[in-house]
Amino acid sequence: MRRLLENRLVTMMPQTRTPKTETPQIMTPKEMLAKLVSFNTESQRSNLDLIHFCRDYLAGLGVESTLAHNAEGNKANLYATIGPKIDGGVVLSGHTDVVPVAGQDWTSDPWTLTERDGRLHGRGTCDMKGFDAIALALVPEMLAAPLKRPIHIALSYDEEVGCQGARVMIAAMAADGLKPAAVIVGEPSMMQVVTGHKGGLRMRTTVRGHAVHSSRVDVGVPAVMVAGRLIDWHNQVMAQNKTKADAGNGFEPPYTTLHVGVVQGGTAVNITAEHCSFTHEVRCIPGESFETYAQRYGAEVAALEAQMQAIAPQTGIDFVVTSDTPAMGPEENGAAEELCRRLTGDNGRHVVAYGTEGGLFQRAGWSTVVCGPGDIAQAHQPDEFITVAQLDAGTAFVRRLIADLARPAP
Repeated sequence: MRRLLENRLVTMMPQTRTPKTETPQIMTPKEMLAKLVSFNTESQRSNLDLIHFCRDYLAGLGVESTLAHNAEGNKANLYATIGPKIDGGVVLSGHTDVVPVAGQDWTSDPWTLTERDGRLHGRGTCDMKGFDAIALALVPEMLAAPLKRPIHIALSYDEEVGCQGARVMIAAMAADGLKPAAVIVGEPSMMQVVTGHKGGLRMRTTVRGHAVHSSRVDVGVPAVMVAGRLIDWHNQVMAQNKTKADAGNGFEPPYTTLHVGVVQGGTAVNITAEHCSFTHEVRCIPGESFETYAQRYGAEVAALEAQMQAIAPQTGIDFVVTSDTPAMGPEENGAAEELCRRLTGDNGRHVVAYGTEGGLFQRAGWSTVVCGPGDIAQAHQPDEFITVAQLDAGTAFVRRLIADLARPAP
């Protein structure tokens, strides 16, 4: 068993599992998908039941895996290497968490894989347990190849809430000395090779006002109205970005967007609100800086806060960044892009507006692309599905990857 570094951060809490000796269970990608869907791994819940299943499944095949937990110990990433323990090879990266089903009108049980008209329905089938299932189900074929260069399977927690798990997992993988040549993030791309996506900066702002009767709003500080000015700042900046957009960059829309998603505040129509809070985000195109937007917003906050405190010194505005996930940009002569184009035959230029863990892998210095089965339009939807055809396409792709890595390195 690999000896773990004694000084690893407690938030990683790595654990290894001694391979079992019983007869391994062989599953098709569809059977594996049904099993993964059966675990309710909404982001607000633990994913440990799914992770422990994956760990034990791999152990039954003789594959050792490592778990890297969150600080609370109720969630974990898993990574495992199939093939020789050498530098190079490919990471197949997927997340295990899914978005909630509450409030959605499902026609079948979201936690039971249901096939209808060539579609496999269930929460996470598209985003992105379909890719996870393919990678896990084909491990016996990876072992039989045999591989000349390794495949690293990497399954993370909390991608849907700011890519929290991948940060811990990537650090743990690097600390274990893994040096892959390429990372394939299997988010749904209809098996197109995506070389760029926007990044996401998420924030929360709380305005502390001064409550008075609304008839004397001149001596009060209405937190809701102050928040409204900050919210409108997002509209103004986005409008400016739109006028400077490069229509040829491939993004839809082709500029950095700003958005406010949730607003809470106020107690009555005739009281100037004492509190108001809202959550907001910036989705940056590659090449633009989160820090620049945070600084610009911070300057706007400071100017409004000074006006508020001139009326009531105890008032103020608290602004925090809750997550920042970097954009993923096209690489010059990127190993991951070259590999996936060769295996898929896709030579088109594809970038997407949604974010993934790809930017974090790229920031770690690992060549990365997004390429996976399914249509992003089905992600997060009621009756979410992946088509059987797309699951088969993803399976064929990973089989071609196995064959490629079974050949001696060029």
